[in-house]
Amino acid sequence: MTSFTYTVKDSDGTLEQLLRDGWQAGKKNIHELRMANAVTDSGGVPVVWRTPLTAGTELTFQLPEAHSEYAPLDVPGVKVLTEDDHFLAVFKPDGIAVHPDGTSREATMMNAVIAHVQAAGGTYAEHIQRLDKGTSGIVIVAKHPMAKAMFDRMIASNEITRLYHAEVEGRLKRLKGSVNMPIGRDRHHPTRRRISMSGQSAVTHFKVIERKEQTTMIEATLDTGRTHQIRVHMAHLGHPVVGDNLYEASALPDGTYRLTAVETSFIHPFTGEKIVITA
Repeated sequence: MTSFTYTVKDSDGTLEQLLRDGWQAGKKNIHELRMANAVTDSGGVPVVWRTPLTAGTELTFQLPEAHSEYAPLDVPGVKVLTEDDHFLAVFKPDGIAVHPDGTSREATMMNAVIAHVQAAGGTYAEHIQRLDKGTSGIVIVAKHPMAKAMFDRMIASNEITRLYHAEVEGRLKRLKGSVNMPIGRDRHHPTRRRISMSGQSAVTHFKVIERKEQTTMIEATLDTGRTHQIRVHMAHLGHPVVGDNLYEASALPDGTYRLTAVETSFIHPFTGEKIVITA
């Protein structure tokens, strides 16, 4: 069983208010905790849900057992950058998928993550974000289902910021700019995406950080998280990511392309602390 402790702050109100309004932990998770009397004080006494909490009180949460089905494997290049009771931040190298897709037997980032979690006695790990197989960088992974629900909500409401570095072909004339063009599937290609007026809204902001002789280094942030978003938008501008031959760039000898999620930041859903993680 997964457990963690939390020290009550002045503004938390009742346990019900903390879970429902403060953490927005999800109806199912809250119901399970209530039915199991799974929140206790430092003396092991179940907390009364509608009684105001006293600042400084230490609460213990006993979460229902949960299991992830990934096979534990050693995967070179996957590195845990930081972790606590609720999440891990993991560096994924290019060339491997975030998670198994059912059609390939190749090892993935999540195979390495579950090996790390199980070595510490855990049983659960589920990724919050995805990166394309060819993109390297930071991925957030939840360590229990309540954290998964809370981080999923944060992703949906754009409360997790990711900063990318990319090297693109050619010399960008503008020092900074934005691309606001919807993205949809390319019906002529099984994995490619394209600019499509009937697609999903997509907004990418970029700025130049270095100009080279034939390429440009940019920093990019997203207002949305569409599949291949940076790759599609930069190709639309005529400056595809270096090596990204799916979007008309010249292929590199090693088959990679130059795109990395270098920084992730968010307000920790349990502690309220500002978290900034760099690769």
